[in-house]
Amino acid sequence: MYNKVEICGVNTSRLGILTAEEKLDFLKKSKTGDKQAREALIQGNLRLVLSVIQKFNSRGENPDDLFQVGCIGLMKAIDNFDISQDVRFSTYAVPMIIGEVRRYLRDNNMVRVSRSVRDLAYKALGEKERLAVSLGREPTVDEITASVNRNLPPESLPKEGEFTKKDIVAALDAVLDPVSLYEPVYSDGGDSVFIMDQVYDRKNNDDTWTENIALNQALSRLAKREKDILTLRFFKGRTQMEVANEIGISQAQVSRLEKGALEKLKKQLGP
Repeated sequence: MYNKVEICGVNTSRLGILTAEEKLDFLKKSKTGDKQAREALIQGNLRLVLSVIQKFNSRGENPDDLFQVGCIGLMKAIDNFDISQDVRFSTYAVPMIIGEVRRYLRDNNMVRVSRSVRDLAYKALGEKERLAVSLGREPTVDEITASVNRNLPPESLPKEGEFTKKDIVAALDAVLDPVSLYEPVYSDGGDSVFIMDQVYDRKNNDDTWTENIALNQALSRLAKREKDILTLRFFKGRTQMEVANEIGISQAQVSRLEKGALEKLKKQLGP
């Protein structure tokens, strides 16, 4: 899909490329409100947008949608770029485009995150991108935290006065896209290497991981007493009589509840 000639009605095979001098000239004119210069900058950097969205070709998203979102990032970069700084426009624009695409993907993620946490994460990501350009390297979490606290209005800060490093890390983790254990991380044309291969050990392989996840989900759907009985019986090795004494019911009741809980688990886990 990413190799098709036309995307969002734009013939990608005919996209032009601006020289450094042309970019600078159009940027200067755009800053004065010249709409034609701004449009020329957008058209002359669509190849940049196209190259960035190809990094997300494993997400299964519609490339037309990603291209449009990437163009929004490009326009933000054009409007916010400081021509007085000794930085190439592409160096500034690429993180802006990537950030816009990532925000789009997070907002469309099936995992729901609270608005306050998501807003904090977006602010932290924005400060990270800005610091990366100004510092010429990846900023540390401490630097990102300090920048967020420094640039947020007082009413947006927590009651304690400032966000902590832990707050920033938790917010950034909350908006990360879930990754499949079977997503390939490397392929040389033959067998692919998957994430599961990188985290494999003898005690925790793909079978035990998925089985444990399924079992925990099934257990969570049981009534509290049923779950307590199975936990005591099969995870702590208690006899039915010991369970009966601990919970305060008869051994016959424990046997009946245990049998019913096991039947429920079998139905949920399947054959």
